Amino acid sequence: MSSRQVNPAPRQPLYTPEERKRRDETPWTLVQGILAPVQFVVFLVSVYLVLRYLSTGEGAQAATLSIVIKTLVLYTIMITGSIWEKVVFGHYLFARPFFWEDVFSMLVLALHTAYLVVLATGWLDTQGQMWLALAAYATYIVNAAQFLIKLRMARLEGQARAGEPLAEVSE
Repeated sequence: MSSRQVNPAPRQPLYTPEERKRRDETPWTLVQGILAPVQFVVFLVSVYLVLRYLSTGEGAQAATLSIVIKTLVLYTIMITGSIWEKVVFGHYLFARPFFWEDVFSMLVLALHTAYLVVLATGWLDTQGQMWLALAAYATYIVNAAQFLIKLRMARLEGQARAGEPLAEVSE
């Protein structure tokens, strides 16, 4: 039996040189770099409060407030991220390099917005609202991982362009 090596097509870089220049020059890159860790800290606090409520029945108001704050921070990062995409790629959303991240972001937004709807309408009791928030948070984790992977790809591409040795990947 013979084995044939298949050479995959070269992967398209995440950024063209012009896009990389725009990315590096726009203040929206810094805004995203600040908001992303802020959102993650808000998320961690909120997860703790939600899980505390679900396990003890205490702290419903604090958990609810934390979910609302997390949702508002999410809206902020999505709006500023859309502006960043417009500046860098010419599209407010669904630019080629971030298409699937943006698609999944829509699910994240939908679940967070659904939480606000059920909170405002009372369609679910407090426990149901907390479970909905956790579902939204699960999608947020997947989406955050998508963006972290892209950030790593961008760093590796930047190192390759600069002629630096690529960082070792440890598993």
